[in-house]
Amino acid sequence: MFSRLLLLILLTISSFVTLFAQSLKLTGKVVNEKNEPLSGVTIKTNKGGGTASDVDGAFSLTLVVGNKYELVFTAVGYTPKSINDVEVIAGQPNELNIAMAVAAKKLEDVVVRTTSSARKESTNALIQYQKNTNTVAQVVSAEAIRRSPDRSTGEVLKRVPGTSIQDGKYLVVRGLSDRYNQAMLNGILLVSTEPDRKTFSFDLFPAAMIDNIIVNKAFVPELPGEWAGGLVQVNTKDIPSKPFFSVEVGTGFNSQTIGHDFYRYKGGKYDWLGFDDGTRRMPDAVPVRSVFESKDYTSEAQKVEYGKMFTNTWGTQAGSVPLNAAFEVNGGFNTNLWGKKAGGVLTLTYRRANRRLPFTNTFQSVADGTPSVLLDYSNERYAQDVLWGALGNFTLQLNPRNKISIKNLFNVNGTDYATRRTGLDLTAAMDSIRSTELGFRSNIYNNTQLIGEHSISDWNTRLKWYGSFTILDQYTPDQRRLQYNKDLTVTHDTYKALLGDVLSQKSGNRFFSNLNDYVYSGGADVAKSFKWLGFNQTAKGGYMLQVRDRLFDARPFSVYLPKNNSSNDALRELDENSIFSPENFDANDDFKFHFDQMSNIKFRYMANNILNAGYIQFDNQFSDLVRLVWGARAEHFDQLVGSVYTSDSRHLHTKQFDILPGANLTFQLNKITNLRFSASQTVIRPELRELVEYEYYDFDLNASVKGLPTLKRTKVSNVDLRYELYPRAGEMFTAGVFFKHFKSPIEAMFNQASGGASSYNFVNAPDAQGFGVEVEGRKKLDFSSALKNFTVFGNLSYIYNRVNFDNKEQDRPMQGQSPYIINLGLQYDLEKQGINTTLLFNQIGRRIVYVGGSDAPAIWERPRPLLDFQVAKKLLNKRAEIKLNISDILNKENFLYYDVDENEQFKKGKDAIFINRKMGTTFGLSLKYNFIQQ
Repeated sequence: MFSRLLLLILLTISSFVTLFAQSLKLTGKVVNEKNEPLSGVTIKTNKGGGTASDVDGAFSLTLVVGNKYELVFTAVGYTPKSINDVEVIAGQPNELNIAMAVAAKKLEDVVVRTTSSARKESTNALIQYQKNTNTVAQVVSAEAIRRSPDRSTGEVLKRVPGTSIQDGKYLVVRGLSDRYNQAMLNGILLVSTEPDRKTFSFDLFPAAMIDNIIVNKAFVPELPGEWAGGLVQVNTKDIPSKPFFSVEVGTGFNSQTIGHDFYRYKGGKYDWLGFDDGTRRMPDAVPVRSVFESKDYTSEAQKVEYGKMFTNTWGTQAGSVPLNAAFEVNGGFNTNLWGKKAGGVLTLTYRRANRRLPFTNTFQSVADGTPSVLLDYSNERYAQDVLWGALGNFTLQLNPRNKISIKNLFNVNGTDYATRRTGLDLTAAMDSIRSTELGFRSNIYNNTQLIGEHSISDWNTRLKWYGSFTILDQYTPDQRRLQYNKDLTVTHDTYKALLGDVLSQKSGNRFFSNLNDYVYSGGADVAKSFKWLGFNQTAKGGYMLQVRDRLFDARPFSVYLPKNNSSNDALRELDENSIFSPENFDANDDFKFHFDQMSNIKFRYMANNILNAGYIQFDNQFSDLVRLVWGARAEHFDQLVGSVYTSDSRHLHTKQFDILPGANLTFQLNKITNLRFSASQTVIRPELRELVEYEYYDFDLNASVKGLPTLKRTKVSNVDLRYELYPRAGEMFTAGVFFKHFKSPIEAMFNQASGGASSYNFVNAPDAQGFGVEVEGRKKLDFSSALKNFTVFGNLSYIYNRVNFDNKEQDRPMQGQSPYIINLGLQYDLEKQGINTTLLFNQIGRRIVYVGGSDAPAIWERPRPLLDFQVAKKLLNKRAEIKLNISDILNKENFLYYDVDENEQFKKGKDAIFINRKMGTTFGLSLKYNFIQQ
């Protein structure tokens, strides 16, 4: 009796110990051999309990710390898999990704269960994920992102073989500049985030919110067809496995900014948020454009009175520069809503950087191989760049096979700057000049997505539908330019404001502009799986509609002198702080200042793009070794630019229909080796700014920027042959060759002229072609005990590219194409000590920045090596992390130049320098703390 009672007590105590033992969640994802998520997979443990994978193949299990489990994965049509030695460890990510094989075709080949260890299976899954993508691609997993010190997608992409990031956010793939690359967010096509540039800014996405990144280098029909270098698919997180909350703060400085005077002008109280508070706003009394320009409604006297109403801030004041600042909050939750699994992730980020950028403009003309100096300017640009935003994703899991998500991204990118210039103008007389440009630009970007994903098991069908709305607003209020000239050939001459009897964007100018982009996207994809030839096959089709509306309105105003002679000298000699005082304006005095708006119908335009796209794609497995993904995409592009009225000189209406075929043939030589052959056709369409004849004076280039309505789209033929080796998790080696033919590539052209009459525009070259060789690799050095914590990775590419005119090959590459790209990295990782360090080196070969117009030589960019260093250390039981980042350690000068002797090498003193600048080395220090650890 006593022994039974004792046994009962012991059992009760054991039950309570088990009940209150520390438990943690194990999460993961189940995919098939084609890297497709498997829903409805049953997962059971050897100690009771279990779950099933959802529509994304994701699963979550609660396990007791200290216990080792065996997990069994079963699904209809797939070989069951048993994973042993599974355990969860406190303070570490507990993740297990599974790849399941299709059940054997013959009864005698059936194996009841395949067995593997947890460590080995994680390795297999990562190899499977990268190896079984349906095209030439590089995959960055959530685990790799989590273990890196990167804070944004732009920083993550610097580690991807074959890619480079310029200015911290613009992507270069295979030596092709950003215009040839494209971006998607959660499977939805994104438009350019820069209103005046065909590019996407990848620093918008915080690294903590990323689930994975796929960089496609070869096209297949399910992907959008407007790219030729790389397509970056950024996928953000849905429901986290457990709640988390972290805060990160940081500071830093640039080596050529700290310790120097920092010049500013009087701005608004919300400049630190990237917004203007109304300080730079156009006076409310100033009428709309049509009224202002109408002589029936507005007299010269009224215009002068309006001019007096604007703020009289034209000068700058020196002050100290604050340190850079960074702040980031990340959080996630999961719960039950209406009896359904629900969750979300949220991020708030803020970054403010102050930079002093010295640069020189030595504009030169080259005739018969002899350069002559036209302008010799020294500049200092003082800028405060603000980037902040929020990301919020929310998901409702209706059941394991159906879910609906709403995903939001909001971003503000503001720049407040002052540029001070001194130097010589030798185009007419020998003038000494001093000038300033004061400016503020605010970009507001907002993207909202509604996505539904459904798995219909009875039909072996997956359905995804989506809708998206994007707003991009750019506001440039009261940009001011003022220049003074002094004739050095005249004894005792004084500086006089460059103001005359014409309206100018170069001096005495106030510029206001608004740009509004609205983008509506929607579509659906359906994938049907079926058996053929004894293998799983997939047929996939889809449709996408994207509508983009743009409204642009610029209003440049100018101060001028109706009588331009020496009688105005006393007025023009006044300094920046007093020259435009109200008493110096008088509509009744031709020797005092007048005020008017520059009238040109091309200062405003509208645009509308409608893209209808549909595709059909087949994923065929012909044997254990051969897989073919093939099909075609049809894209109808309807574009209206300038005006809806055909009688308007700005009117431009084009319709284009393109069939874009694509095929990717994969030979699986063995379990870790692929041989891929890919061929496709893609297109690159002009950005709206490149089509409109709106003319804008660029202060830095001292030239006007103008579009060309007759620009044609670029058609690109792509061929790839690549060998891939994935020896184990975290390691890879690839070697390949590729060919690209560009029909009508778009190039930027610089037309040199005297004074500020130079222009910068866009043209089509007839065609170009390029051949490339590419080698990529990533290797852990754990074959040696001394090097076991090191990982080396890199990419080397060589591209031979030439432009053809009249069936004759020119001895120059296409504008923007680099002949080589070098990416090298060394990573040192002490996981137990929580230390992670990375050294990154990047260099791209010299490339043409601007093609020379009127038979002038091209302007080249000299190669510049970039060396970055990052070190991170976890503290307080890995709840905290401190990071040190040093970027552009070498701080080499950036030269744009004319290659006078055409020897393909830059020689200082011999080649004619166009622009010379130095970026400085940036130091950053940040501290992150996990209040609730994931």
